[in-house]
Amino acid sequence: MKTCPFFGVCGGCKYDVAASDYREKKLDLISDLPITGQPWWGVPATRRRADFAFADSAFGFYRNRSKNIVQITECPLLCPEINAVIPQLAAMPWGGAGACLVTLCDNGLDVAVTSSVPYFSSEFKRASENLPVIRVTWNGRVVMQKIQPTVNFAGHVVDYSPNAFLQPTIPSENAIRDMVIKEASGAHRVADLFCGLGNFTFALNADGFDISGIGIKRDLFVHPLTVGMLNQYDCVVMDPPRAGAYAQCRELVKSNVKRVIYISCNPDSWRRDAGILSRGGFELKHLVPVDQFLGSVHWELFSVFIRNK
Repeated sequence: MKTCPFFGVCGGCKYDVAASDYREKKLDLISDLPITGQPWWGVPATRRRADFAFADSAFGFYRNRSKNIVQITECPLLCPEINAVIPQLAAMPWGGAGACLVTLCDNGLDVAVTSSVPYFSSEFKRASENLPVIRVTWNGRVVMQKIQPTVNFAGHVVDYSPNAFLQPTIPSENAIRDMVIKEASGAHRVADLFCGLGNFTFALNADGFDISGIGIKRDLFVHPLTVGMLNQYDCVVMDPPRAGAYAQCRELVKSNVKRVIYISCNPDSWRRDAGILSRGGFELKHLVPVDQFLGSVHWELFSVFIRNK
């Protein structure tokens, strides 16, 4: 793989994935963590989600530390299906400014536009109908839809809603789910918190909880599961957004839960929450870094905590 021609200009990548010392530099970001297993490394051309920006006629990625847009032609980290549609998206009659999330679902591409302009134009609607995608939405409103976008988790097919959370690549999604299944083995009843569309829920036959998705609707930041609710479970799986699970961890340490499997996309909030669990009677058993955000400063962390008293 050659160095991307937009590296150092586009703000998406901090590290050159093609460099011989890429892994060394990326690992240095979490050198203070007590890693117990070999890191999982992703590969280019597998990313199935891309969050583009647009402003008037410009379409692409933000320039490094700027709101100026770099009009790219392709990204070596993205799957071929997304790269193929970039020229047509760039030629759309964009109005105002905003974001354009392109997601490769199992049955085609989904395009979700979030804009400061509340309504799309008739010209945009006509142009959308010629895109090789299965759905286009604008601020949640359907502009064009040929079929319902779907994704599957180990064979369980679910509808994909605009802007819903997915792991950025299918290989990393599968790898993390396999790790979760292995570490949850033997649990009698599992709670899947921040469950989203159900990457772990179906595989574990778990009770799912989330603000939106396939689980019971519950804002776990404001209303975490209480001690009484948690005591029904011997294993809890958590995969929260970057803010972490501070409120939920404070309840977990007061409960009878024996095992916590914590997947984090933010080492900073993980450090904070791991401290709460450790001080509250849990011991870190396993910590594996997952490089599913290739080129960026972001790590995914897979961790397992076991109650030690």
